[in-house]
Amino acid sequence: MSTENNNLYENSINILKDLISFKTISGEDNNQLIDYCDQLLKQTGATSFRTYDKEKKRVNLFSTLKAKKNSNKIPIILSGHTDVVPVSNGWSSDPFKAVIKGDKLYGRGSCDMKGFIACVLSYAPSFSSTTLDRDIHFSFTFDEETACIGAPILIKELKNKGINKGICIVGEPTNMKIIDAHKGCYEYTTYFEGLAGHSSQPQKGVSAVEYASRYVNKLIELRGKLKERAPKDSIFEPPYSTLQVGGIFGGIAHNVIADKCHVNWETRPVVKEDGIFLNKELDKYVNEVLLPEMKKIYSNSSIKKKIIGEIIGFERIENSEACEFVSSITGDNSREVVSFGTEAGLFQEIGISTAVCGPGSIEQAHKIDEFIELNEINKCLKFLEGVKNKSTYK
Repeated sequence: MSTENNNLYENSINILKDLISFKTISGEDNNQLIDYCDQLLKQTGATSFRTYDKEKKRVNLFSTLKAKKNSNKIPIILSGHTDVVPVSNGWSSDPFKAVIKGDKLYGRGSCDMKGFIACVLSYAPSFSSTTLDRDIHFSFTFDEETACIGAPILIKELKNKGINKGICIVGEPTNMKIIDAHKGCYEYTTYFEGLAGHSSQPQKGVSAVEYASRYVNKLIELRGKLKERAPKDSIFEPPYSTLQVGGIFGGIAHNVIADKCHVNWETRPVVKEDGIFLNKELDKYVNEVLLPEMKKIYSNSSIKKKIIGEIIGFERIENSEACEFVSSITGDNSREVVSFGTEAGLFQEIGISTAVCGPGSIEQAHKIDEFIELNEINKCLKFLEGVKNKSTYK
């Protein structure tokens, strides 16, 4: 390994250790981490802007190293999310203090996906020191793990600023394999409110739990219909849109008619039309069957569906410019699909050619003693060298 490459590697490890120390669990403040990233990028001459949630507690960062020579090359966007999932008991060490054991670095977010962000930040000075003939953008978002809440706010601002062309590399852990498609992920909570009463007089109350149970039965029925709608040429496994009920919560005692209940559920549509079909059928059932029955007894009964997040799918595009760009660097012409969701579809939706490719394995993500193999850092840095070579005026 050359001295320059060794310095890049060591710097990446040090930055990754710093990033892991920021407890950026989804839903919590990530301003300090963003300040850290912004400072490193500004030292390279990058300019940046931020977008926020309503409370300005969570923030997206978008930074740019401008081209020094004009060309017809479209920009490159290197994108990653800054949030991590919560930790549970059982870790061998402090999850927010990186530890190297053998050929692995352990810590929450090491794999998903602060490893990629660390490599990008470490490589930024190399981008800056060359004669770039295209813009290099750095995109760091909040709350990807909770239905991609942060990215749509950033995407809206990109559209406002006219940034709707380019190649986006979303650095989720793929062992540096190219991912060109995944299903969507729509998450909902449906709230039921009825009328409490004594269990000996059920006809005088409206049980929110009972109506929620009927709603769940309808979900299960519709799950079967989603299987029937599976495209014949589906590239996914399973080939159809899935639906899963995560929990039913309601009631306070055996002898009290429950006046409140809610259901957490999600669907992962193969195509957008399946999501539309599912919600249309559910709304029809609620408005034509459940609510009229509830309101006969108690006029203030209600059923309200809250959208937690709707992550659109990432569609396979033949001759994808982003995938071909990555292949030209890695030499790998294969394309794979994954079961997990990413922010890729959001960039794709506004016209930015997108590929998912990053260091680490999804098998280690979200787990106790999450880790990234150190060789994955080197592989990512080599890839970024290729990005630089294809973005340098010659």
